Amino acid sequence: MNDRERHLAVLLFEQPDRIPLAPGYGRKSTRERWRREGLPGEIAPDAINEYAYRLAGGTLPKEPGGPGFCIREQMIPEFEEKILEEKKESRIVQDWKGNICEIGSEFDPSYLRNALDFVTRRWIKCPVENREDWKAMQKRYDPDDPARLPEKPELLGRQLEQRKHFIGLHFSGPFWQLREWCGFERLSMMFYDEPELVREMVDFWRDHVSRLMKIAFTYCRPDMVHISEDMAYKAHSMLSPEMCREFLLPCWKAWGEIIRGAGVPVYAVDSDGYIGELIPIWMEAGINACDPVEVAAGNDIAVFRRRFGRNMAYRGGVDKREMAKGGIHIEREIKRLQPVIDDGGYIPGCDHGVPSDVSWPDYVHYVKLLARATGWL
Repeated sequence: MNDRERHLAVLLFEQPDRIPLAPGYGRKSTRERWRREGLPGEIAPDAINEYAYRLAGGTLPKEPGGPGFCIREQMIPEFEEKILEEKKESRIVQDWKGNICEIGSEFDPSYLRNALDFVTRRWIKCPVENREDWKAMQKRYDPDDPARLPEKPELLGRQLEQRKHFIGLHFSGPFWQLREWCGFERLSMMFYDEPELVREMVDFWRDHVSRLMKIAFTYCRPDMVHISEDMAYKAHSMLSPEMCREFLLPCWKAWGEIIRGAGVPVYAVDSDGYIGELIPIWMEAGINACDPVEVAAGNDIAVFRRRFGRNMAYRGGVDKREMAKGGIHIEREIKRLQPVIDDGGYIPGCDHGVPSDVSWPDYVHYVKLLARATGWL
């Protein structure tokens, strides 16, 4: 099997030759520690897992990757990234989305564009505070702007028809996007105080992403459409299940119909926090895979498998805290997950970005255990 066939076989509960080896990725501070502890400086970030696999004794050939098909959902034009104020230990910045927030002085606005590292921030102002802001924001989202497409989309689409690697389209979900515009606190109140405005914004985002999907599918049929939501805390979702069904489920369902109509086999969602209340709603929408299944939030993949059966596949689910403890702790963690790995529908990996309290020797040991569990050793 090639990489594409293997991913699809696992996520669709078929019979792969082995499970994709996807340990996770360390962010900047994590990689800096690993380099101090023996990771050679010439090993690029996207080659670290392959290098760890070889150190762990892996001999199977590396499978070639390749390009994906990306369509740009974000606002055009973006806001100017800039530093507004320097303080003794922090700075006030504006990010590309128009948010104004306070971050540590060791960071700059580029850290808020991509997940370069773990950055704590204090939100000060979000770009949509009233209807006038909302009217202005809508002008930044023309789905037919040609700048949203990759270069030479027809040629890229034809090249990807014979691909051997797994590819996906990625979009922000409605909760995620409204939070980006309005901020979490204001959005939480809007569900009660301004429900019609919330519906208007959700409908706008539903139509925007629907149009982008249809455009993308004219050039390329990906293996997966993945949406980001991040809508749960520890123990509970940020929005009640009842409100999820009322405000968000129609959008998720509409996208699911487009995805299934295009023949895309995997419809996946990402959310940090406890997702046990959300999985049944996602399944109603036609979503059939989710990640990263954070253990510290109370998620237990073995319990979810008993509750939801083979209606939901998972990616992630390895407790990063046990990885940091190393030794017998990570061995017990992989043993805990082995029955679900064997049952199918599960690609194990770190349940978020690998934090800097995970040492390089412990990470290599973890990769070795994961390679054994998934058939690579």
